[in-house]
Amino acid sequence: MNGERLRPYVMLAPVLLVEAWLIFTGIHTAFEQSLGHFPAAGLSGYSLKFYIAVLKNPDFLKSLVFSFYVAFVSSALAVILGIFLAVLLVHSPRKENLSNYLYRLPIIVPHTIAVLLVLSILSSSGILPRLLYALGLLSAENAFPGMVFDRAGIGVILTYLWKGTPFATFMVYTILKNTNPGLFEAALSLGAGRWEAFYYVVLPLLKPAVIPSFLFLFAYAFGSWEVPYLIGPTHPRALPVLAYTYYVSPELSARPYAMAVNMVMVAVSFILIYIYSRQMARAGW
Repeated sequence: MNGERLRPYVMLAPVLLVEAWLIFTGIHTAFEQSLGHFPAAGLSGYSLKFYIAVLKNPDFLKSLVFSFYVAFVSSALAVILGIFLAVLLVHSPRKENLSNYLYRLPIIVPHTIAVLLVLSILSSSGILPRLLYALGLLSAENAFPGMVFDRAGIGVILTYLWKGTPFATFMVYTILKNTNPGLFEAALSLGAGRWEAFYYVVLPLLKPAVIPSFLFLFAYAFGSWEVPYLIGPTHPRALPVLAYTYYVSPELSARPYAMAVNMVMVAVSFILIYIYSRQMARAGW
């Protein structure tokens, strides 16, 4: 590797070293405490009893399923909508119009602000119920079905969907606008339908954007704390909220349970990194 190729790595090294130190120190400390080595709480030695207790806890299993469900549904829908919007944008006659920039706006909006927007619109006293009631579509404002703090996590999913769709759109659009449109036209001229041409010709070309987008959005939604904490259900709670509940317990002896839950999330993150690396290796990215 010549000096020019090494230059970006050398320039990024100070930041990467600091971040790597912070990440691995945090993981190491959490791992030790999850094994019961927490001298501040009078715990010493190492064992798996906290992992066993957490894994046998029905609340943990429900939280695990709920977190997977929210992360998968929100990420899959965001990627599907992202592909749809990217196709619309790339076929737009005016590619530099305002809509090509407005769709990116949710990316820079913090998740806490997105939560406030969802709460203002979809809560039982929000804008949407009042509008539907004013239009005579609801018999009463409180007849609006609960979409925040609900067990199905609809408010949480919609928040992630609003935040994640622009990211997926941007990733797909970047590749799609540089794809030769002649491939799609050639498939049509050979007898393929529009859907077949898109599915068998265009969609494989979008894999370098679709798979990373889904994995990034899934990882964030799975490990995010603030959205399910603010508008998620109290039962089942998302895994990060469950870990936080253990962490803020007045009993320091509950801290290893929080760290055991955190280590489960770390394990899921490493699995996602492994899947992403395998996909990159197979595709030669």
